[in-house]
Amino acid sequence: MNGLLPEGFHDSLPPYADGASALERRVLDVARSYGYERVDPPLAEFEESLGQRLKAANGKDAVRFTDPVSRRTLAIRPDITAQVGRIAATRMAHHPRPVRLSYAGQVLKLRATELRPERAMRQIGCELIGNDGIAAVREVVSVAVAALDAAGVPDLAIDFTLPDLTEQLAPDMAADQLAALRDALDAKDAAGVAAIDAAFLPLIEAAGPFDAAIARLRAHDTGGALTSRLDGLEAVAQAVAGKAALTLDPTERHGFEYQSWIGFSLFARGVRGEIGRGGSYSVLGVAGEEPAVGFSLYADPLLDAGLVPAERRRLFLPFGTGAETAASLRTQGWVAVAALDEADSAEAQLCTHILRNDEPEAI
Repeated sequence: MNGLLPEGFHDSLPPYADGASALERRVLDVARSYGYERVDPPLAEFEESLGQRLKAANGKDAVRFTDPVSRRTLAIRPDITAQVGRIAATRMAHHPRPVRLSYAGQVLKLRATELRPERAMRQIGCELIGNDGIAAVREVVSVAVAALDAAGVPDLAIDFTLPDLTEQLAPDMAADQLAALRDALDAKDAAGVAAIDAAFLPLIEAAGPFDAAIARLRAHDTGGALTSRLDGLEAVAQAVAGKAALTLDPTERHGFEYQSWIGFSLFARGVRGEIGRGGSYSVLGVAGEEPAVGFSLYADPLLDAGLVPAERRRLFLPFGTGAETAASLRTQGWVAVAALDEADSAEAQLCTHILRNDEPEAI
């Protein structure tokens, strides 16, 4: 019994597990105040059903196994967003639109990445299904920022992108050429872009601080094809201006392959890589596709970076402390740890305070 775990898995120990729980609670409490009600889908589903709803590369991320009861292939979810979409499109199809849902749960990836070596992680998020207009996106981005602020995450940054920008600017381009152009723009490959159509080179230079990037895009959009899109993007950014640093990378598509008109990544100072991601997309329902917008957050990077407080504040109750006294202190919000014998101590119980003369005293 050596306690080893598979690569990409880890135990969450005290006080970090409590920190993760507090983060989840604060995020979901903020979401609830905006009207997002919680759903809790199962860890695994039929692979065929889940795979149809996992667009982009997520379908390849699922761990699969055979169900001994049905003899069908099951998949452990690598992402909860698709499951929320399924719930909205089936069990809540009768619900008036838009429907606002929140969630939190474990996800499992088949493979890790260099930036995110964990294969098992906790995902927290919100989905607004039935509307992906400017007001809906403004709300979702605002909820994400307010939730992270309530969780105590400092120095937020949001990087916006326009996943279908290339299609908007080149509606008549051949499919294979369009795909090559998208890849070259995503990779910031100026030579590759020039070989296809040099007119798209200014899009690479448009990335950067939000206001300057928007100005460059408007200057490039001489025909006005992007006017409404850029107006909408500015309206969304205004909702969180001053609450987070804003940037724009209009041709970023990696990880946004299934997003429609807008996508965004969330960052925090001191954390390597993203702490969350969101945007507009489509939900596959019985009557076809319906628009949606949402975001997902990951607790592990925030905890690993120490941005979410994972602290102990425990009050030691010496042996013989009355039950009524202990109950009163717990009612006041104290984590009150009672000694089980006279040899017990505050140090042994990792307490930060001790009860002396019926009053908590810092150690």
